[in-house]
This record gives sequence, structure tokens and C-alpha cells, in this order.
Amino acid sequence: MTDATTDLLASAAAGDADAVRAALAAGADIEARGAGGMTALIAATKGNRVEAARALIDAGADVSAKDDIQDSAYLYAGARGHDEILLLTLENGADLTSTNRFGGTALIPASERGLLATVEILLEAGVDPDHVNNLNWTALHEAIVLGDGSSAYVEVVRALLDGGADAHIPDGDGVLPVELARSRGYDAIVAELER
Repeated sequence: MTDATTDLLASAAAGDADAVRAALAAGADIEARGAGGMTALIAATKGNRVEAARALIDAGADVSAKDDIQDSAYLYAGARGHDEILLLTLENGADLTSTNRFGGTALIPASERGLLATVEILLEAGVDPDHVNNLNWTALHEAIVLGDGSSAYVEVVRALLDGGADAHIPDGDGVLPVELARSRGYDAIVAELER
């Protein structure tokens, strides 16, 4: 690995956009892999280093390239609610069908975490609200089973339903989202699912 490439990876992780641009100008390999198989863009994304990510994306970094644990800048930004970087990846050709190590799209972990703004961005971008992951769960299942039934999750469920999510897809055990919500006492979510 060249010195410029080593500098690029370190600068991206540190969020130093000027140093990122300097390393690229010095011939750094924009798609080189560092620790964990991370590209400079993935490293910048995992630290939510917006300006470094922007510099890399502007220079042509692959927003859908994955690291050793199947995270890409697009998938990680979506999963963690790093919405500025997420929007940059979407504007630059992110693969909406790509999946993480659990077989889920970016929408599924965003729903699990109750990240309403992120969920709305992903739905508007066209991510399939009914994608089923390796656990046999959709975004709706994750928002219910892994959420806490609070208003944030009620809003996420509403956004998913408004975005076309099918409330009649059962989980791997044949249980419908409304039954999952009812068994947890999430009355406001039950109301959304029954509307």
C-alpha cells in the first residue's frame, strides 16, 4: 500500500476532508481496503465524517462497496441514521437492493432503531418496504419486535404503512405484525396496523 493510500484511509477515518483530497491528488487508491476491509468511504461513514465522505464521493468512491462484515457506506448510513451521508450515497447510485450481513436492506435496521427521518428517506428513494431478511422479518416486524412501542416507533410503523408496507406478511413463525404488536401491548401500533 502506498503512503498516499495509507494517508487516505487515516484521513477519512479522522474526518479530514482536506487531507483526503490531498491524498487522492497524490495518487491514493480510492477503493483500497484498510482494517476490516473498509474503504476510505466506509471508514468516513462509520465515523459520520460528512465532509470527508463528501470529498470521497465527489471523487468517485463506490458508495455500495462492502467491507468484511457486509457494510457499505450506503447500508451503514441508513442503518445508523447518518442522513447527510445517506443522501449523498443515494444521489450517487447506491444499490437500493443491496443487503447487510443479516440479509436486510438499509430500511430494516433504520426501522429497528426508530429512525423516522431515515425511514422516510429510504422509502422515498424506493427501497422495498416488504423485503424479508434472514430472520424472516420485514421492516415492520423489526420496528415492532425490536422497538419499544414508543411514539417514535408508532411513527415509523405509520411511515412504513404509508410507504406501501404489507401488514399481512407473517414472520418466520407465521405471526402477523398486528399480533406481534398486540402481544407486546403496543396499542398505538395495533391501531396503525388496523386502520
